Amino acid sequence: MGDIKIFTVRTRKDMNKFTNLPWSIYPRNSNWVPPLKYDFKKLLNTKKHPFWEFSKRELFIAEKDGVTIGRIAAIIDGNYNDYHKEKMGIWGFFECFNDPEVAKGLFVCAEEWVRAKGMQFIRGPLNPSTNYEVGLLVEGFEEFPTIMMPWNHPYYADLVENAGYIKEKDLYTFRIKQTDPPGPRIDRLGKRVLSKGHISIRNISRSNYDSDIRLFAKIYNQAWSQNWGFVPMSEKEIEEMGTNLKRVFDEDFVFFTLYDGEPVGVVMILPDMNPLLKQANGQLGLITGIKLLLRRKFVFGLRTAMAGVKSEFKRLGVPLVMFHHLDKLFRGDEKLQFMECGWNLENNADVIATEIEMGAKKCSTYRIYRKSLS
Repeated sequence: MGDIKIFTVRTRKDMNKFTNLPWSIYPRNSNWVPPLKYDFKKLLNTKKHPFWEFSKRELFIAEKDGVTIGRIAAIIDGNYNDYHKEKMGIWGFFECFNDPEVAKGLFVCAEEWVRAKGMQFIRGPLNPSTNYEVGLLVEGFEEFPTIMMPWNHPYYADLVENAGYIKEKDLYTFRIKQTDPPGPRIDRLGKRVLSKGHISIRNISRSNYDSDIRLFAKIYNQAWSQNWGFVPMSEKEIEEMGTNLKRVFDEDFVFFTLYDGEPVGVVMILPDMNPLLKQANGQLGLITGIKLLLRRKFVFGLRTAMAGVKSEFKRLGVPLVMFHHLDKLFRGDEKLQFMECGWNLENNADVIATEIEMGAKKCSTYRIYRKSLS
């Protein structure tokens, strides 16, 4: 590899290089949204973040003439492999200048590390699992991403595919603009199902927040248990999610769907903080912090981040009521300019059809790649 060297992160200085690399790769006027550096480092901290209580990772950096030019994480998610009875390795947190030789070297390092630990295939990008940021953007580069959705240069797909990876699954996002006409069928059928009296909506409770977050995660885990790529969140991950959600959530937009009083479905809609995070540029200063606290005045978009219904209730009209309520919430606030639904698995035809019925249009495609290690 000539004067290119790849090494593992061992020191605080190395971790700063790993963290700071994207600021060199993406121009300030690009659609890339910088993460808050504190949160990014915490996510990768094996002593502080609960994901690493059952997982392992190694971080790799590529340098040329002393300049950091690429990075990748090799990950083994113990909970996923136990749940699915698989031997899957993961690559994630990949960033690289447009240099196929460097990218291939990084992928080889990640592959060798997970292979040495007995993994049979490697999948990515997962940052670090499907419960966090996932996917490589392959369509929709002109759109500014919503909260917890990544953005990358178009050439990244070539770097990944040139390293021998093939598509495993595509994930779609759909957007509804306030100016888009609503779907009359959703409104009509939603009202009809609600009139029967079995289904109701309950917002998450601030006074019982901790117990509601656990209930929310329990229902979500049950609803998604048979879906591709799913891995249940651990108890401590649920606690971490609840702590992080407190910083951004609006109780009107996190709710349960009840059938005869029993919670059977959940929806989590997040205010799209990405424009504010773009301004923050990795550091939460005073002005951006104030805007986050007063987010109702400064946030003009939403993202439906989590949604699910227990399988035995899907044919009883519960999903229809959820979408009806979701549409009513969005269109009831004229200050909101758009709502993004996603991500959606490409083969989730029922959900995609319902979102289109609401007036949504396809926005972006994110791709998960796979490679055999045998």
